[in-house]
Amino acid sequence: MIMKQSAGTLLYRNGPDGIEVLLVHPSGNYNRHKPWSIPKGEPDAGENDLAAVARRETREETGIEAGELVDLGSIQYARSKKTVYAFAGPAPPDAAPRCASWEVDQARFVPLDEARRLLHPEQAVFLDRLIDHLEAHPD
Repeated sequence: MIMKQSAGTLLYRNGPDGIEVLLVHPSGNYNRHKPWSIPKGEPDAGENDLAAVARRETREETGIEAGELVDLGSIQYARSKKTVYAFAGPAPPDAAPRCASWEVDQARFVPLDEARRLLHPEQAVFLDRLIDHLEAHPD
């Protein structure tokens, strides 16, 4: 049996209080109290390039076109065993997130400390990996 997988982006920018990252919140009453997520989704049939999946899903959910991306690796959810692959990159300078899909009811840049509180706990490691990447590759 093939386990489910999804791919998404952790886009970042410099905000007034430091690094901000783009997060989305799933729509629907069922998800009202659910945690936020990186914009992500599952590959379509025949889609094997996970970075391309991440770009497409980010565009579909937030209206933002991701540029250059680096691989942040993956996590596996403890309960569902779904694997989530993340890719990080700078947000375009004119990035203005919007809810571009019925799947999300909020899409916005949030400071890292707020992102840690909002983000699905099992995705929080992507924030640590992003910080490590930015420290290793300062602009």
